[in-house]
Amino acid sequence: MDAGLKRELEAKVYAGERLTREDGIALYDSDDLTWLGRLAHHRRTELNGDRVMFNVNRHLNLTNVCSASCAYCSFQRKPGEKDAYTMRIDEAVRKAKEMEDEQLTELHIVNGLHPTLPWRYYPKVLRELKAALPNVKLKCFTATEVQWFEKISGLSADEILDELMDAGLESLTGGGAEIFDWEVRQHIVDHACHWEDWSRIHALAHSKGMKTPATMLYGHIEEPRHRVDHVLRLRELQDETGGFAVFIPLRYQHDFVDSADGKVRNRIQARTTMASPAESLKTFAVSRLLFDNIPHVKNFWVMHGLSVAQLSLNFGVDDLDGSVVEYKITHDADSYGTPNTMHRDDLLHLIWDAGFRPVERNTRYEVVREYDAAPSLAERRSEPQQVWA
Repeated sequence: MDAGLKRELEAKVYAGERLTREDGIALYDSDDLTWLGRLAHHRRTELNGDRVMFNVNRHLNLTNVCSASCAYCSFQRKPGEKDAYTMRIDEAVRKAKEMEDEQLTELHIVNGLHPTLPWRYYPKVLRELKAALPNVKLKCFTATEVQWFEKISGLSADEILDELMDAGLESLTGGGAEIFDWEVRQHIVDHACHWEDWSRIHALAHSKGMKTPATMLYGHIEEPRHRVDHVLRLRELQDETGGFAVFIPLRYQHDFVDSADGKVRNRIQARTTMASPAESLKTFAVSRLLFDNIPHVKNFWVMHGLSVAQLSLNFGVDDLDGSVVEYKITHDADSYGTPNTMHRDDLLHLIWDAGFRPVERNTRYEVVREYDAAPSLAERRSEPQQVWA
């Protein structure tokens, strides 16, 4: 990068000026990862100090049966396939209650677009989950699923959200976003929910008082300019609604041979290379610098690995998601070693080891509990430490 442009961008960041589309593309063009990290860390420290948030949550996927066949997806199955499944409501409740003793605070539920499952199944399962775990927040369904509910029910998104909220819904999830630009989206997505509907549904949720996440799937066939466009669309929507609590860059995964049936379902795998750790750190940093109106940036550690998750805390990230448990969507693809589950103590030590202060939060990013600051480097060196792979 030209030295003059570098000084100009740095001055804008330290002055708190809003960065432009051209600025975002220039930041991606920079090979100075240390410089990018310093700028992003300055911004995250201004917003969040030395705090790193997490929650104790469980992911549930009620069904992997899906009418769509998105090019990158290893999770979806068609009716009748050997490992296609749909949970009974009592089975979903039983799985959710498995973590009750760990003071679970959130259930995160996303699913395939099941072609025959009736709309009434969804509010009913929320009511049963809420009755079984009344203190647990329900963070459920992508905007893509809500649009699917419109199709199968004949109801509007407004009516659907009202009924789901009455059943206990606290927040939508951020999925279904992938990359909004049609130049890329038409090659990777096989459902009908695009920017217009995704933004409509999240804006509607915000108008009802929800705080929702936003995501971006990166590292496949998109270019940095598509990532910048994606972020700026979300930034503009946030200017209007103020309802996004967190932005979550999600690392695209290759589909290693699925042990259940030997099939590789990722149709763009042959022409893609997964993002390197350096590319991931750059994506976190540039996202943090462009988003002057979303308070948090999350590293969903399942998709990046624990070491990159720790490093990302110096590249703009201030949230590490949670305990997760059985995240099938990614683990139906990858085989590079991320665990299914991180317990509260695991997350605390992961954050302390990186030199930050852990803060347990709820779904709305309200503080549940603040923990002590990280021990000094001298204290950590005085005894053997766990190594995070």
